[in-house]
Amino acid sequence: MAHTSNDRWVKISITILRILVGWHFLYEGVVKLYNPEWTSFGYLASAQGPLKPLFTMLAQAPVLDWVDTLNVVALITVGITFLLGIFEKKGALVGIGLLALYYLAHPSFPGFPQINVEGNYWLVNKNLIELMVCVLIYNFPTGQFFGLGYFIKTINPK
Repeated sequence: MAHTSNDRWVKISITILRILVGWHFLYEGVVKLYNPEWTSFGYLASAQGPLKPLFTMLAQAPVLDWVDTLNVVALITVGITFLLGIFEKKGALVGIGLLALYYLAHPSFPGFPQINVEGNYWLVNKNLIELMVCVLIYNFPTGQFFGLGYFIKTINPK
């Protein structure tokens, strides 16, 4: 009996985490979408680490326009899938890829300057933590517990 209760609390906890992270992704995407002056140029141009040449190339026109658009689309996609609890695994994969790029552009490795980032970290930063949340949601999607996935399953049981 206790095992079932623990499973329920785990599902509730992961669901709440999914919704909170979804809100964060959606908010970041919408803010960037409606801010005509936003660009990822500064973040990419100040990249550090072994992939700096890649991020410097992404910061050049006309590639930058595509990078900015794809960044906003990816943020909003992850936000919607997590908030609504539908296609979470696909949203999680997009989130993992996006956050891995964020992390690798400014890795919090010892000896690398922390330029254009929030705070100073050593190995672990918010991008890496949120990436691991996306891994958790990929492995334990909760949309069929609470989300549109639940309603779709209820309407169309197979």
